[in-house]
Formats: sequence, C-alpha cells, structure tokens
Amino acid sequence: MKSFFLRSTGALLLCAPVTYALAEDALELPALEVLGNRQSPVGLQLDVPAETGSRLDITPRQTPASVSVVNREQISARGAENTQDILAGIPGVTAAAPPGSAGFVSWRGFTSSQVTQMFNGITLQYDAIAARPVDSWIYDRVEAIGGASSFLNGAGGVGGSINYISKLADPSHSFSEGRIKYGSYDSREFALGLNQVLNDGPVRNTLRLDISQTDSNGYVDREERSAFTSALSLRTDFSEQLSHTLALEYQNEQVDSPYWGTPVLQPISGEMTIDESRRFENYNVEDGRYEQRVRWLRSITEYWIGDQTRLRNTFYHYNTERNYRNLERYTYTADNSQISRSAALLQRHDQEVNGDRVELLHNRLLFHRKSDWSLGLDYSHNVQTRYPRSISAVFDVVDPDNFTPGHFYDIPGMTPGHEPQRSNELNTWALYLENRTELTDRLALLTGLRHDWIDLQVTNHQTPSASNPAEFGQTYEPTTGRIGLVYELTPAANVYVQYSTAADPPAGVLTTASFGQTQDFDLTTGEQWEVGSKLDFLDGRGSATVAIYQITRKDLVTNDPNNPGETLPVGQQTSTGIEVAGSLLVTPKLLAEGNVAWVDAEYDEFNETIGGASVSRAGNSPSNVPDKVGNLWLTYDVAPRWQLGLDARYVASVYADAANTLSTPSYTLFGGFVGYEVAADTQLTLRGRNLTDEIYARQAGSTMLYLGAPRTFEVALQTRF
Repeated sequence: MKSFFLRSTGALLLCAPVTYALAEDALELPALEVLGNRQSPVGLQLDVPAETGSRLDITPRQTPASVSVVNREQISARGAENTQDILAGIPGVTAAAPPGSAGFVSWRGFTSSQVTQMFNGITLQYDAIAARPVDSWIYDRVEAIGGASSFLNGAGGVGGSINYISKLADPSHSFSEGRIKYGSYDSREFALGLNQVLNDGPVRNTLRLDISQTDSNGYVDREERSAFTSALSLRTDFSEQLSHTLALEYQNEQVDSPYWGTPVLQPISGEMTIDESRRFENYNVEDGRYEQRVRWLRSITEYWIGDQTRLRNTFYHYNTERNYRNLERYTYTADNSQISRSAALLQRHDQEVNGDRVELLHNRLLFHRKSDWSLGLDYSHNVQTRYPRSISAVFDVVDPDNFTPGHFYDIPGMTPGHEPQRSNELNTWALYLENRTELTDRLALLTGLRHDWIDLQVTNHQTPSASNPAEFGQTYEPTTGRIGLVYELTPAANVYVQYSTAADPPAGVLTTASFGQTQDFDLTTGEQWEVGSKLDFLDGRGSATVAIYQITRKDLVTNDPNNPGETLPVGQQTSTGIEVAGSLLVTPKLLAEGNVAWVDAEYDEFNETIGGASVSRAGNSPSNVPDKVGNLWLTYDVAPRWQLGLDARYVASVYADAANTLSTPSYTLFGGFVGYEVAADTQLTLRGRNLTDEIYARQAGSTMLYLGAPRTFEVALQTRF
C-alpha cells in the first residue's frame, strides 16, 4: 500500500491521505470540503511527507524538528522569481546574492557555509557560490529543517539545511503549462512546462520538460542579465514495484557589468548610510562579467522489494564552470567627493561532483508497535580547480557624477588568460541509520546516526613554499546524530523535544580550503536542543508551528590572544531563538499566512586581530544576522474570477562587523497583486514589489552595502491545459 495526497487546481480542499492498493483494488476517496475558490494546497502542509526532515518518508507533523515546506502553488502565488525569494516562506531565513557570495543565507544566528543548501538532497560543499539564485520555474518545492542537521546531510548544517527540489515526471496525468511575464527595467520571462504520459501498458513511460528564459536590463545602471534554465526527466514504470527516472538539468546564466554594491559615506561609523541620489550607480568596469553554466544528471532507481520494504539508488553528476571578470571594491574619499575603485579579480571555477546514494526503507512491527527504519550509504567525489588572478591596488579615483567605467584589461598588471591556483579533491563516504518507533499510541521516538569519512587532498599548481606546499591533505571522521520524542496531545496537536548535533569544516568550505585553513584544525562541532509544537485549530481552518531552540557551536577558529599572528580552535558561538509559523483561512474567501522569528546570537569566545593586537569580541553578535524577521501574506477572493493579495516582510537591523560598531537600519517591504481568471486554469496577474520604494541593504560589508531592488511592477499570464 502507498499513500498519496490529493491536489486540486480549483477550490481549496481539506482531505486526509488517499490510500489505494497497487493492484486493481477500488479507489476510495475521503469526503472533501470545499472552502474557497483558490489554488491548493495551502498552509503549512503538516501532513505531506517531506524528505528533508527525515529519510523515513514521514510528515513534518511526525518529525521532532522544525520542518518547513514551500510548495509549487505557494511559489507561484507569492510571485517568487528565484530560489532565494522562496526562502521567505521559511521562518527566520534571510538571503542575498552579491556576486562574490551569491548563495548567502542567514538562519538561526549562522550564515554562509554554516547553513547547508542542497539541490535534490545533494550537497556541493560550496554553498556560498554554488547556491546562487536560480529562476524558480523548474522547482517543485523547497524544504528546510532548522538547526543542527549534519546527521541527515553530512558536514555542515549547524544553522539548518535547505533543499531545492526540482520538478520530475508525474505519471498520474498529462498536462501542459506556460507563463509569459513582462515588468519594470525591461524584465521578461518565457516559461513552458510539459508532462506527458507517453504510453500505457505493462511498461509505462512519462516525460516532463520545463524550460524558462529570463532577461532583464537590471535596476542598476549598465547591469544586464540573461538566464536559461531547463529540467528534463523521463520516468519508466517497469512494473508496480520497479521504476527508474532519468533527470537532466541545464542552466546558463550571464550577467554583464554585475552590481557589487554601493559605497558607504565617510566617516564609516555607527549606522551606515549611502548617497541615495546614487542608488542606481554601478562602479564596475564596462565589460565586467559573471557567467555560469551548470549541468546536472540524476539516475534514480526505486524498487519495492515488498509492501513494507523499498530500495532506492540515486547516481548523480554535477558539472559547472563559473567565470568572473570584475572590479569589486568601491570606497569614498574622506570628503565623499570621489570614489576609489580597487580589487580587480579575474576568476574561473571548474567544479565536478559525482556520487551515488543507496537507501533502504523498511517498515515493520517491533513488539507490536510500528517501527520504520532507514539505512543508507552515500559516496561523493568532489573536485574543484580555481584560477584566480587578482590585483588589490586602487585602479582609479572617479567623480561619481561623471566617470567613464573603463575596461577590465585597462587595469595595470591585468592580462587575459587563466592559470590554476590549486585543485581541491574531496572524497566523502557516509553511512547513516534512522528509526522511528511508536512507543505508545501517542508517543513516538525518532533517532538518527551518521558517520562520515572525509578525505581532502589539495594540489598546489603554483610555486610551493613552507606555507603553501605542493600537496597537502587532511582527513575527518565526524559522527553526528539526533534523538527526539513526539507526543500527540490530540489528533490535531502535538509537542516534541529534540537533541541533535552537527560538524562542519574549520575553513567553512573544504572545496576551496588552503593549507593554513586546514593545518592542525579538526571539524567544528555544534549541538542543538529544540522543543516545539505543531497543531491544527478552528476545525482545521488553521494550522501553526512553534519552535524554541538553543544552538552551541564550538571549536571556532579564533586568534590567539597571546600571539595575534596565530589562531586557535577554541572559539564558541551560541544562538537562542523562537520561530512561529501559521496559516488561517479567516473566511472562505480570506487566507492569511505568515511567520515570525527572533534570535539572540552571540560569540561566547572569539578574537580578531586589529592593528597587530588580538581583541576579544565575546558578547557581540555575528555580522549580517538580524534578530527579528517576519513575513505576512493575505489573499482575498473578491469575486469568482478576481483575487487580491498583499504581503509584508520585516527584517531587523544587522551589524556589519564583529566589533558591532557598524550597522544597517531595519526595513519593511510591502507588495501586492491583482489576479483575474481569464478562463479556466488561465490567470492574468499584475504584481507590485517594494511598493513604498524602500532603500534597504540585503547584505552589509565593512565599506559597501548590497542594496535590494527598488519598486517594481510586472504583468504575467499563466495557463495550464
């Protein structure tokens, strides 16, 4: 027997799981209650299995952890343009895409590589760059689990794990869909999707193709972006027990004269400010460039050995080439009359990841109680070669009101061509085991354990030295796990408690780690305590989750207070917080969804070198970590064919430095849309973002702010047939 969940493209339907036999048994559907004329499913989806919170094919309600899911319908309804826009649906998460760290994410007091980002459950160990925003059309949903989660996904993930899940062939029905969109700054999108059952019979094939082309002139002067994304999958059901899916993805993105940030006015202290009249200025060179080509291949074989046992094998291949050619740092002169441009970088990344994952899921009775088991073996071979050529010196000093951008190879000392710096080869073996056992009718125990064997070998392609030898390596063997209890207060409400651990590289990213970042340092460790509750209320019209947690990360690399030139693995950081998410069908026509998060993150022990002296930052907050984040979405069915929506997002002030002397102001963004159903399954939508034209920083640096988009509008026509 298998369980599935009914979807509808018209009214909101609340229903229990639909269970059917694999043979020719009659299909039994539960009673359906029509609550409103809107796309579904909506809400928190507490009873839809999520693969990111556990490998046991259980639901968020059954998982003793904070598990969030943003599905395809919510992605479309909220107008999320890329993977980072989707993350607003996860309590407490903020994200930004400055080109040098385009996959930046902050969650539960931790940032960058301390939050694992995966594509279809696969980690690339280079999240700050590899998790650059991708146009959202090819993704089915995004799932996330908060806090220490290395026991599921390997090294990293002390602040949480995020999983971007692509669309795959669906054998249940055939359909086609498409969308065209045009908006401010000449932004435009053409997207097409096709899911087709190719044949019936003993062997059944289903093909799915999703493609999108997006282009924009950019809201910053001279920046232009063009991106093509595609996902193709072929599913073959050889029998009721055996299926295979071949999935291919290709992404090609090019950004001309990418925007790196806006310089902060001098003197730089306290709350950082910019010259708002130069909000749209771009100080990069005329021929600045970022481009990326990504190729994914997955081969997924699933075999039901029996009604209670499933075997799944996933082979995966990832290949990418990234190229940068930019002038990246801009600072005002002391009197704010001119801008100094410096930090030229010519960079290329070649990265390839090959791996295989074997998973066995078995359901059985243990002492007459339901007990689910998952056993897995994962191997990954990850190689990256970098080709940097940089000049940190000042290129020129320009008048911001009247300047010529210049060209990259006009920079003295910069010449075309790439020379390799080093190649990092990362081999990882992992063995993991997970179990959920129902101890009583109301109490369930969930446990998990994972052991990783990580081998790093680095080849230096440049002139070797004592501080940078020709070859060096390091091995790590972290063991991480979790134990949690879920107690069912009523069929609609539970409480849970969980303890989990994490481990991550001392350098943050092993695929770029240098000799100095790995020598004599072991993995840092993290642990989390979390308690929470998940419940439905008002006869199922509302649902909510609440999570309270504390995370401690130990063995951070920090400067030696007695020898500022040396570092020690003795630092520590603690985060304590609360996250609340909810969804309520206020009336049959009005839906309210939202989340709010608060975190107190601080260094317990951390030093940095200032002017040759070691200075303690104990008690300070990490940079780019807001203590409060909130989101709200309201959707109202005005008439059978008309729909209105409003949304709001609040992000608190953040510090830009470990000393906590520089900060950015908090900000609130408002958006809205008007939707009209032109025909069945065809919607015309007018959407506005940042309606108050707020000027705000999505990420803060010590001398520059990476500003968010201004007020924009777009019109989109989407259809399904």
